Amino acid sequence: MDSSFWAAVFWSLVPTAVVSTLFFWILRSIIRSDRTERRIYARIQAEERAKRGLPPVPASAPAAAPAER
Repeated sequence: MDSSFWAAVFWSLVPTAVVSTLFFWILRSIIRSDRTERRIYARIQAEERAKRGLPPVPASAPAAAPAER
């Protein structure tokens, strides 16, 4: 097999690798930002509860569900 075959293989795989890498980094950043936002929101909520003299929310407590009508 000559070098033009391997060059064609290489150039046909490069777009897939680039798009896959881009997709991975975009999803990773979305997940990290969501995790950070939740952590910051929990810290702010704890500070506000402390200001009002309320007990802290247990770590294992689920998020408050919206009231049903």
